[in-house]
Amino acid sequence: MDIRNYSRSDAEACLRLFHSNHPAAGQNTFEEFLQSPPGSYYVMENEGELLGCGGFCHSSEPGFARLTWTLIRHDLHRNGLGKFLLFFRLREIAKLPGISMVELETTPQTAGFFEKAGGFRVVGPAGPDRVRMVKKLAVCT
Repeated sequence: MDIRNYSRSDAEACLRLFHSNHPAAGQNTFEEFLQSPPGSYYVMENEGELLGCGGFCHSSEPGFARLTWTLIRHDLHRNGLGKFLLFFRLREIAKLPGISMVELETTPQTAGFFEKAGGFRVVGPAGPDRVRMVKKLAVCT
């Protein structure tokens, strides 16, 4: 299992990951994101096959980093890959000076994963069918 920096040549494979998890809704937003991801974005692959992607960036809120577009190929859910990618990103975020909290927005359906795997907690709505979650980073350092 390798995690490496995203490259624009990975965009098509990342879109396949998106389609394995989502209907067409939101595809344009993800495609725009892939053109120039803010912060750090990574792909997870095994023997040249892309299995997941996800990243992080600085938040607009001081002291916070924000997780961005976490995707694991749908047929590989519940195999520990999402947790592996999550912990990799939390470790990378912990290297950033001045960051003590991590936030994300996700659907209510996937919030349970972030609660159980990463210790995030829901702090409120983030729009229609979205929740905002946060985690204190100190436990990851």
